[in-house]
Amino acid sequence: MSANFFVYVIVVGQNQDEDIPFTNQSQPKHYKWWIRVISYILFLISGQSAAILLGRLYFDKGGNSKWMATFVQSAGFPILLPFLFYFSPFAKSVPVSVTSVARRPKISTLVFLYSAFGLLLTGDNLMYSYGLLYLPVSTYSLLCATQLAFNAVFSFFLNSQKFSPFILNSVILLTISASLLAVNSDSENASTVSKGKYVIGFLCTVGASATYSLYLSLVQLSFEKVIKRETFSAVLDMQIYPSFVATCGCVVGLFASGEWRSLSKEMKEYKEGKVSYMMTLIFAAVTWQVASIGLLGLIFEVSSLFSNVISTLTSPVVPILAVIFFHDKMDGIKAMAMLLAIWGFLSYIYQQYLDDSKSKVKKKMKANSNEASLGLTGQV
Repeated sequence: MSANFFVYVIVVGQNQDEDIPFTNQSQPKHYKWWIRVISYILFLISGQSAAILLGRLYFDKGGNSKWMATFVQSAGFPILLPFLFYFSPFAKSVPVSVTSVARRPKISTLVFLYSAFGLLLTGDNLMYSYGLLYLPVSTYSLLCATQLAFNAVFSFFLNSQKFSPFILNSVILLTISASLLAVNSDSENASTVSKGKYVIGFLCTVGASATYSLYLSLVQLSFEKVIKRETFSAVLDMQIYPSFVATCGCVVGLFASGEWRSLSKEMKEYKEGKVSYMMTLIFAAVTWQVASIGLLGLIFEVSSLFSNVISTLTSPVVPILAVIFFHDKMDGIKAMAMLLAIWGFLSYIYQQYLDDSKSKVKKKMKANSNEASLGLTGQV
């Protein structure tokens, strides 16, 4: 993954040196735009799938700290710092225009924005941890699948998302795909917690799904209304600074809850040994960062709804990988869920292709109209 990331950075970096304004998504897409989108998709699917599998490995082998599981989802941000410096316009010899500087938001605005997103992520990740702790896996997965529906609502009101038949078809198919996996989960994971804890887990998971969907829509809105920069460094900023705030929040929670006292014992009793314990957490942190870059990149290039569509696409990917690495059973329901997810994904991609084709036709007609106007002016 690190090699792929480096190759991608080189490709994107050729066109990310200048600080240009945020453009309308309805404009025709260049082939380099498609390269970036495909790269972000690969980042999100591979990173999220690996992170989920590593999280499962952590719990299966003896890990049980909710705050540690929350911590690794944001603590890997330092690996992105070299890329942030490389893509920063102030770290280059390229001159920055006065209008470009004037267009930048105030430092106080950015501090508030990144801090708010960081705290939002801390609470969201913790709610997911509580849901996974108190709910059966099937119920938890089913409730997590609702985030796509929440995101569709938030995108409609906050981002003016237009729903074509293909987009609606994609949302429905991916929601059904995730729901099939949830219903098909093994009944052996029935919860033995009290009714009160079950209600807490239920409410936390629904709240986390809604919060995560709201976060995605707010990030897209921030890119369009506040950041207003179409650069890779803008994506890195949106990942690194909120992750720093979220990590600090997790550290506070880890010490305030007292879970830090049991970490040493947890490491010693880890079934695969101390080295495996540390490597599992480190790689989980790295893969979460890779997934987050893909997620934010898709919000930046396309929309928050599309990023959630790709995120939901990992639902059938994880069971496939679980069959390979954890020797889980593969049945007809999982295969059907995978086919529905691929169908939903292709449906959304086809809509992007149609939008791109219409934009190119409009641009060509406008160019022809301008040429005709110039011709008439010349004759006069």
